This record gives sequence, C-alpha cells and structure tokens, in this order.
Amino acid sequence: MTESTDRHARIVDIVAQKGRVSVEELAQLHQVSHETIRRDLVSLDRSRLLRRFHGGAAALSADQEGPFSLRMTDHVEEKRRIARRAASLFGAGDSLFIDTGSTTQVFAEELARVQGLTLITNSQRIAQAVARSSGSEVLMIGGSYRPEARECLGPLAIEQIRRLNAQHCVLTIAALDAEKGAMDFDIGEAEVARAMIERSERLTIIADASKFERRALMEVCPLEAVDRIVTDRLPAPALAAALRAAEVEVIVAA
Repeated sequence: MTESTDRHARIVDIVAQKGRVSVEELAQLHQVSHETIRRDLVSLDRSRLLRRFHGGAAALSADQEGPFSLRMTDHVEEKRRIARRAASLFGAGDSLFIDTGSTTQVFAEELARVQGLTLITNSQRIAQAVARSSGSEVLMIGGSYRPEARECLGPLAIEQIRRLNAQHCVLTIAALDAEKGAMDFDIGEAEVARAMIERSERLTIIADASKFERRALMEVCPLEAVDRIVTDRLPAPALAAALRAAEVEVIVAA
C-alpha cells in the first residue's frame, strides 16, 4: 500500500467516524500540507467515498442529502462555473421555472445580472437573489413553508405551478442515472420539480458531476425529458452514451 493510499483509507475512516472534518484537522493529523489534503479529498469525492465541501469533507449518506446549509458549501467552485455558464443561456423575454437547490441558488445569483426575465420559483432565497435585478419580474410560489431551505412545497405549491406556463424549467438534482434518469431524495421537492417540468417547454438541468451515476429515492424524470445539462465535466462513457441516445445536449462549463 502506497503512502497516499494508506492516507486515503485513514481519511475515509476518520470522516466516517466523525461525520464531518476540516482540511485543517486532517492536515494536522497526517502531518501533510493543506493542498495535499485538498487533493486527497477531490480524489475521494470522485470515488464516492465521502462528500467534499469547501474547507473539509463529510460522510456520505446512502438515503439522503445533507442539510441545505452544508450543500451550499459543497463543490462551491464547480457550482459557480456551472451557474455562470447556465445563466448565459437565457436572455430578455425568457420565462423560467427554477426549483430550490444549492446549485440553482448560485444560478439565481448569476441570473440577477440578466434583465427582462420572468422567473417563477418556490425558493425564497432564489426570489430574493433575482429580485435584486429591477429589470426582471419574480413570481413566488406559496405553500407549506420549510424554513431550513426557505422553500414552499405541498399541494398548494403544486396547484399554483399548474396554473402557470414558462418557456424553460431549470432544475438541480440529487442524482442522475443512465437507466432511471434524474432523481431526488425529497418527495416534496421531486413533486414540485415534476410539476414545473409539465408546465414548461424546455428542461435544463444544472448539476456538478458528483451527481452522475448515482441513484436517489424519487424519480423526477427520464433522460428523454431533458433538453440539456450544464455541468463541470463530462460524464463517464455509459452515462454519456445514454445521454446521446436521449438527445440530451451536455454543456461543460469552462
């Protein structure tokens, strides 16, 4: 076993035991530089052995995503690149449904620079981010309020969505699989996403590559329902082939 392999194994054990650990702590424990630990965490995250976030790592959970506040610190640089590229795809006159998520939150911050949009969202955070741009109209979907993610879900939210129409739907997801398509861990969020898809003409998914080749509890839509995906790197061959077969455009953010 090489030194790096041995260190990787110890890091995975530490994260599994503690649930969450910082780069600083790992660097001190292993007597290596912060940069070495950051490279280790990138490798372990890509191998699906832990979840890297800005400044540290968290243990994986097989059946749920982390709290919204934790997800906002996860893959920060990748999300910003994705958001910037995705925002460039829309312009004045476009109407968009946008669901709640850490990636769509960053997307909304970038979209606030664009004038003349009409945006419909169930996320208070997203509504506030876009409303900073006085040149766009924001419609806030109501319903059962979840304070942690500042989002509205449930039958009232679904009813309101079904009274509206938009040219585009922009979603973030928890998982993307060649066979099952786009998925989410939360039933309420999956229901909102499906309703938004039904009332829009084109579907854009924005997600970093850590979501690829994973599965989650709730199916949102098949790959055939997706028009394009904006991500930070190309998917593995099997998923790439499935996306081509479904005629999904894959846009990699530089």
